[in-house]
Order: sequence, then C-alpha cells, then structure tokens
Amino acid sequence: MIQNDATVLGILMLVLGLIFYTAALPQRGWQRFYGVVPPLLLCYFIPGVLNSVGLINGATSQLYPVVSRYFLPACLVLFTLGMDWPSLRKLGPQAIIMMLIGTLGVVVGGPVALWLVGMVSPETVAGEGPEAVWRGLATIAGSWIGGGANQTALREVFSPSDRLFSQVVAVDVLVAELWMAALIYGAGYAARLDRRLRANASHIADVQQRLESIQLTNQRIPATRDLMYLGAVAFGATGLAHFLAEQLVPFLATHFPEAEKYSLTSSFFWIVALVTLMGIGLSLTPLRQLEHVGASRLGSVFLYVLVATIGMQMDLGAVADNPGLFAIGLVWMAVHAGVVIGMARVLKIPFFFAAVGSQANVGGSASAPVVAAAFHPSLAPVGVLLSIIGYAVGTYAGYLTALLMQWVSEGL
Repeated sequence: MIQNDATVLGILMLVLGLIFYTAALPQRGWQRFYGVVPPLLLCYFIPGVLNSVGLINGATSQLYPVVSRYFLPACLVLFTLGMDWPSLRKLGPQAIIMMLIGTLGVVVGGPVALWLVGMVSPETVAGEGPEAVWRGLATIAGSWIGGGANQTALREVFSPSDRLFSQVVAVDVLVAELWMAALIYGAGYAARLDRRLRANASHIADVQQRLESIQLTNQRIPATRDLMYLGAVAFGATGLAHFLAEQLVPFLATHFPEAEKYSLTSSFFWIVALVTLMGIGLSLTPLRQLEHVGASRLGSVFLYVLVATIGMQMDLGAVADNPGLFAIGLVWMAVHAGVVIGMARVLKIPFFFAAVGSQANVGGSASAPVVAAAFHPSLAPVGVLLSIIGYAVGTYAGYLTALLMQWVSEGL
C-alpha cells in the first residue's frame, strides 16, 4: 500500500491524464469504448479500484481534506464567475424553466424514493448516526443538482460514514450515467419527441448561431497574468470564505444552538455557501471576462481532481453490502425523469431544453455539454451555462432535499 500522498497524487493525475488522452484518440476502438463508458465514470472508478485492491488508502490519505477545503471552494468560484446573464436571457425562459424543473424533480424524488423503498424494505433505509441512509443520500442530492463540488460540500455537512459514502457514490455514478445514456439516445429522435411534446424547436437554431458567434469573438489564449488573476480571485474568495465562516459558526453555536439540528453550525456549509454567493456577485462585475481566458476550464481541472479524490474513498466491496440502495437511486431518477418530461409536455418545451436542463442538474458541467453537443456541437455552451446555475443552487437545494429525507426517514 502506498502511503506517501505526493505519490498518490501523482498516480491520480496520471490516471486522469490517461483517461483524457485515450478519450481524445481517433481510433474507432477507443471511440466505441468511450461511447459506452463515459470518461467521468472512469475518473471515479479507477481510483476506487486502486483503493479497493489496497494499492492506496483513501481513508488515511490527506488529499481529500486538502482538495475539498481549498480546490472545491475555488472551483465553485471559477464556475459561478462565468455566469453569463445576457446569454442566459437570450436563451429564453424555457432553458432556465427546465433547469429549475429538473432541480425540483431531484428535490421531490429523493424523499419520495426513500419513502417508497422504505415501505417495501425498511432495512434498506435504516441506520443511525453516520450510518443513517439519508445522510449518504444527501450527497447524491448535491451531486444530482449541482455536481461533485456540491456533493462534497454536503458530505462534509452531513458526515455519512466512509462505508455508506462508498455505496452511495456507486449509486450516484451508475444511475446518473444510465440516465445520460438515455438522454443522448433520445437526442437522435429529438424531432419525433418534440412532436409528442407538442413543442416548437425552430428557435434553437438561432441560439446555436448566437453561441457560435460569442465563442469566436471573445475566446483568447490566456497570458500568465490572466492565470494569476484567476488564482487571485479563486483562492482570495476561498480565503475570505474561510475567515467569515470562522466568525459565523461560533456565533451561531452560542446564540442559536438549535441551528445545529439543521447543520447550520457546520463551517464547511458556510464556506461553500459564501464562495457561491461571491462567485455570483463577481459575475456581475467586469471580472466575468475572466471566463474568456479559461475560468471554467481551470475550475474543471480542480473538479476532476476532486472527482478522483472522491473516487479513492470508494470501497467497491462495500457496494454489495446494500444493493437496495440502487433501488432508491433508480426510483429517484424515475421521479426526476417523470417530472422533467411531464412538465415539458405541459409547457410545450422542446426536448433539447428538457434533456440539457435535466443533465445540467444530474451531471453538472462535466456532462451537460456532452448531452447538449449530442444535438449539435455548437450547443455545448448551453450545457455549461445551465450547469453553472446548478452549481449556484446545488448546495442549497441539496441541503433542503437532505432535510426532507431526514424527515421521511424519521417517520418510517
């Protein structure tokens, strides 16, 4: 077993580099492989395999605490910094409506799935303290509304056991990838699905041309000073959030002790909440132009390092201990899908917006552009824009979902 964290970090970065290298190869075999197995799935599971076979030890490594407390907040700042409000307005209300409906589907689906499975199999949703199943499911709520960053935030807030977290990460990734495959498949039948939804998709071509123009006009190669600006904004906001959280938590614990019941005395919750608000605020200033030199791309690098460190917490052997969790995940996703497709038909919204809005929740910035690009490559930025909203609301909406699941769990 490798104990040196510098060596472990090197291994994780080599794994990520190899995944991205092979995913970009033009050979048909690799293209077919990654058509079935998304790169994001491997970013979770290869570190999980290394941990499960005993090559590395995620439980004792200090990589995850460092990445979660420094890279995660910086990542959230970089993603929300690029919130392009004019472009979002030009997308029209349908895109944002479906994004928020997708969020609602996750918020409702979690407690409904927990209740339905609990009625059939009470032992599946049992557990006390860190082993309480709702605590583990809370991390899925963060992942399916925002992404890996929000998942990590809620893990720190609700503190499920390492064993339980290993199980729910597997549920999260496998069920989410299954749903993404369904959406990409549906993209090939978008016209037929739009007829069933009674939706007019003609304006999507206008959106496509507008986004192509924005990309070509504004993107430029970053200079060294641009990268320094990105570091200053990301880690400056992270440091300020840590400082403010240190003041807030003791105040709340002293004057509002009942806040602990709602995990509001967690310093990590306040760190994530504050950097998210800072990023949204900065997106309304000229600093938003840093997106054109790669703010979200640098945020994605931090995110994939976070994903790898989450993966190394996974013990694949523990997944078999509670296969019923997959039933909860499948029911949860079915509720989300029903809400999204049902409301798209009621509101006559094209399948493109339904699919990308859903994936912006469930997959975040790592996979929402993939689903958008399945309709047309130039539409990939729509997935990025909507996933930024997911990062902005993911921790808050995931926190609400967790409290609803706690309430349902206590009533079973």
